Amino acid sequence: MRVTIFFVIISFLANNAVAQTRDELEKQRQQLKREIDETQKLLNSNKQVTKQSLTTLSLYINKVNLQDRVIENIGKDLHILDNNIYSIQKDVNKFDRLLDTLKQEYSKSMVYSYKNRGNYEFLNFIFSADNFNDAIKRISYLKSYRTYREMQGQNILRTQELRRKRLEDLGVSKKTKSVTLQVQSKEMSELEKQKAEQDKVVVQLKKEGSGLNARIAAKQKQIAKVNNAMKAAIAKALKEANDAKIAEEKAAKKRRDDLAAAEKNRKAEDTRNTKTAAASTTPGKTITEPTKTRIVKEPVAIVVPASTTFNADNIALNNSFERNRGSLPWPVDNGAVLNHYGPIKLPSGATLDNSAVTISSAIGTPVKAVFDGTIILITEVDDGKYLVTVKHGNYFTSYSNINGVSVKMNQEIKTGQVIGRVASNLDGIGSIDFYTAKSNTDLDPEKWLRRR
Repeated sequence: MRVTIFFVIISFLANNAVAQTRDELEKQRQQLKREIDETQKLLNSNKQVTKQSLTTLSLYINKVNLQDRVIENIGKDLHILDNNIYSIQKDVNKFDRLLDTLKQEYSKSMVYSYKNRGNYEFLNFIFSADNFNDAIKRISYLKSYRTYREMQGQNILRTQELRRKRLEDLGVSKKTKSVTLQVQSKEMSELEKQKAEQDKVVVQLKKEGSGLNARIAAKQKQIAKVNNAMKAAIAKALKEANDAKIAEEKAAKKRRDDLAAAEKNRKAEDTRNTKTAAASTTPGKTITEPTKTRIVKEPVAIVVPASTTFNADNIALNNSFERNRGSLPWPVDNGAVLNHYGPIKLPSGATLDNSAVTISSAIGTPVKAVFDGTIILITEVDDGKYLVTVKHGNYFTSYSNINGVSVKMNQEIKTGQVIGRVASNLDGIGSIDFYTAKSNTDLDPEKWLRRR
């Protein structure tokens, strides 16, 4: 009976753990499908603006990558289902072995009971006891044996019921696996279709020749302009912070020197006063000296502007930014990743070094700060399109290709505060470039943003 209960508990825990994991995979799959739908909407709107562009290619690449992740997700789900089926089958086999053992024991007890079913054997067993207490014990034993046989029968029935339920679970898991395999096949067909569409875009872009090269050159020029402006602003902020720190250290040193000089003057004055007092008490001599007033100058505190990087508030903010790695909100509520951080391969064979993550979103979508900070740069990158850089202690975030800027230089802003709105890129599609950096070292922004 204990073995049966143990099997029940283990099976319940295993099923519960599997259900939780499959639920997580299902949530992830639904999120991926939403991102694919969002990418498709952007592709449809892109076709209304222009036939083919680098943005179109980026959207197709992103869509293919998302589809790959969907198939990978389904593969993990199938792996869990296979493990679940294997586990259930093992439980069924264990129940089979347990039932065989229980039936054999029950059969032996029934044979024994049949052979000793007469009243003579019953009475003979009781009256053959050596004393009255032994007879009572034998009666109790016979009652316990009868109860034991009943429990054996109940245990067999209970084990059969558990085996039946596990067989039902096995059937459900196999059916779920069959449905999941069909979904996987459908998604793989969709992936092949998307890859074919992506290849068509690549071929058409290659045919453009000089037109494509001109757009690539314009994009490279824009990237360089943004990077130069951003790096200069960050370098300036770091220099100001360093200068303020040096000034603060000099002021602290001057205060220490002034205190040391004042202490030295005080000791010298005390020594002169002691000598004067000793001379005035010498017999036969009257020495009259003018009274001197000792003035001790207190060191003047030099007020130095608080360092924008090293003061206590910013140190705490910097540490908070670090602790929020992987959980920062996205700068736009809806959108799809066009280009990830790192080199971007182009149809011409060239590559663009992207130090940001490019997020496509509808033109006019609010762009929000991902964390508390201070505005250190607002500069126009293109006609009516701006770059805004925010300082978070030693960390910096930048938002490029936005218009309708609603913040000012040196303004303190909060997480989620609207900075501006998404503007159109060189292909006429709404997108922003989001940058993160520590001091002047670029970081991968997607590693700091929360997983959608």
